[in-house]
Amino acid sequence: MDDQLLYALQIRYIKLHFTISFIEDAALPVHKVSAIRGGMGEMLLRANCIRDRECDCCDFESECIVRRTMYSKSAIKPDYVTNWESIGYVLECENDQTYFPKGGTLSFNLILFGKAIVYFNQYLQALSALGMHGIGSFHAKFVIISIKNTCLKELLEGNNIVMKNYQVQTISSYVAYRMKKITESERTLVFQMPATLKYNGEFLQKFRMDVILGAIRRRIYILDCFEGIDNDFYHDYQTPVPEVSFQQEKYVKVCRYSSRQGRMFLRGITGFVQMKEVYPETLPLLLAGELVHIGKNTSFGFGHYRMK
Repeated sequence: MDDQLLYALQIRYIKLHFTISFIEDAALPVHKVSAIRGGMGEMLLRANCIRDRECDCCDFESECIVRRTMYSKSAIKPDYVTNWESIGYVLECENDQTYFPKGGTLSFNLILFGKAIVYFNQYLQALSALGMHGIGSFHAKFVIISIKNTCLKELLEGNNIVMKNYQVQTISSYVAYRMKKITESERTLVFQMPATLKYNGEFLQKFRMDVILGAIRRRIYILDCFEGIDNDFYHDYQTPVPEVSFQQEKYVKVCRYSSRQGRMFLRGITGFVQMKEVYPETLPLLLAGELVHIGKNTSFGFGHYRMK
């Protein structure tokens, strides 16, 4: 890794593996992140909002816990960003099972970036409250039975949280670890969740490596701004673009319900793209993209891929 990329990847993060157990039969959608995220936000609002959810005119907006956890503001705001998505966290869940019997389990990941890391207890309380309220259209109730870090050390012991296992890392350390493990035969990006990518104002229907690399640079730059790391990584850092040898893609849309905007659809492409060659200068950037997710709707788990 060169010095410019190493500096840009000093973004702090923690990735937590949650396992929940249903205390009654449960029916859930295929894409569960929207239900988890929406339910978590609702629980945070119920516990913390004191102005009837009138966010635009709230005189406590700057101190709002819901804003700081679900819609954290950046230390630096790029000129070209007009509206902020939720950038402090990412939820991941690849389980497409729709029926869970009583006692059945579901696992998902919560990745926190930068200053959102200190609000772990707020996210945990919201998820615990969601378990008591219930998730999905039938409000299936659950309990959290395990929270592990990336080293598989348990944070949850009975009703206590073991904070010594709440271990903060940097994206640069993740990339360094992956570079030791990866082999030359791993030249395929497999998208476990749809990627919502734009080129010249149009949403992509096929994968393009130049757009993917641009999306990774942009995501890292936005997380740098969130952390207060001052650089122009998005424009300045360029790497060779691998040539595509084969790809298979599928256009999908995911329905979600917002309490403020009603029913809406998130769209993107999933599948895989195989590269003829992965250049040494490009590899660290591709590996960083595995962790940070790319494109729009990343807080819903979109833009999640893995090199295989």
